[in-house]
Amino acid sequence: MTDARESARRDGAAPVRYTPGTPCWVSLMVHGADRARSFYEALFGWEFRPGPQQLGPYARALLDGCEVAGIGMLSPDLDLPVAWTPYFASVDVDRTAETVRACGGTIGVGPLDLAEAGRLAIGSDPSGAVFGIWQASAHLGQAVTGAPGAPAWNELTTFESERVAKFYATVFGHTVRPEVSTDIDHVTLSVEGRPVAGIHGVGNGLLREHGPHWTTYFSVADVDDTVDHVPHLGGQILKRPHDSAHGRIATATDPEGARFSLLQGL
Repeated sequence: MTDARESARRDGAAPVRYTPGTPCWVSLMVHGADRARSFYEALFGWEFRPGPQQLGPYARALLDGCEVAGIGMLSPDLDLPVAWTPYFASVDVDRTAETVRACGGTIGVGPLDLAEAGRLAIGSDPSGAVFGIWQASAHLGQAVTGAPGAPAWNELTTFESERVAKFYATVFGHTVRPEVSTDIDHVTLSVEGRPVAGIHGVGNGLLREHGPHWTTYFSVADVDDTVDHVPHLGGQILKRPHDSAHGRIATATDPEGARFSLLQGL
């Protein structure tokens, strides 16, 4: 779980354009945007300013003045889950969307323009996990990484990794590196030799009501302290803090049930 977003800066300087195939943004669509913004503001210290409104009311979250995520209202005519959705950078969202369809995935939203910000599509892979595609114009994506409160990693939980990993490799040009283990079905997706995301196959251990899904990990300074705040803010703890090879991790949901993980790096 290596943070490899070369275009996101720790010092808050303007990011350069993301390499195609790199996760460049995370967005959450909810029914109650005010409550969601209050939750994440209290948990991560985010502030908000308006963003493109083509998909309804939408706000970009700021961490020390730098954009790190977006929260919008879930329109009744959009068949999307209440979930954090990672967006992968593309130089041509229309062509990438065509490849998604050709490889057995679906496109549920777009491609469409978001004013001067850029062009997007939202789709799902052959297993049903939802992801976004972003062709940047004025809005390049996440502007800071590594800091507490910023996205740090994205991990796909699915039934098995091999077929789905081939899909992402074909669509986004990822290099696939399997975990060296006979007991764990896990692969890492890389761009130009840099790990950018992971895929974890859990077989029948995947709860059917959740289905295959992406999980965004947010950096925090102290996982145990952050977890203590989640229930008081209206969220729930799904997995208590525990140590891993990449740091201390916990998994939670916000007031509407959107899952996310917390990472206190080594």
